[in-house]
Amino acid sequence: MKKLLTTFFVLAFLFPVFSQESEFPDISISDLNGNKVNIKSLSTEGKPVVLAFWATWCGPCMLELNAINDKMDDWKSETDFQFYAISLDDSKTVGRVQPMVNGKGWEFDILLDTNNDLKRLLNFSTPPFTVIVKDGKILYRHVGYQPGAEDNLYEQIKGVIN
Repeated sequence: MKKLLTTFFVLAFLFPVFSQESEFPDISISDLNGNKVNIKSLSTEGKPVVLAFWATWCGPCMLELNAINDKMDDWKSETDFQFYAISLDDSKTVGRVQPMVNGKGWEFDILLDTNNDLKRLLNFSTPPFTVIVKDGKILYRHVGYQPGAEDNLYEQIKGVIN
């Protein structure tokens, strides 16, 4: 009985930590032109917003964003969502972001979290990290990248829309 009660309290305490849906932080970060963008306001139009956190030094991030970029036109023709890639490069490496974006031919919007303020608020340790936000709520979180994970991401986007 004591083990059962202990297990119950542990699960009750940890359940909110593992819950997917949570409030998205209200914070502003910069775009590549230095303009401030309120990140929470991006998700208030009733359509999902995908935020993919990456860094120029992260190999799996490059694979993920290249795979997403290859499929983005098809995805956009079938569904209505916004996509932002948020660089976690700090002040020492942020100068590499624009050349990398240009070199890769990525056509999605790039935002910069150079102080890692948003990263800290979302409480993840390393990229790649992807979230789907809708109406100010985080509906999906994913850490890491394996080939094919972009297809699962797209299924999640469609699920949020329906």
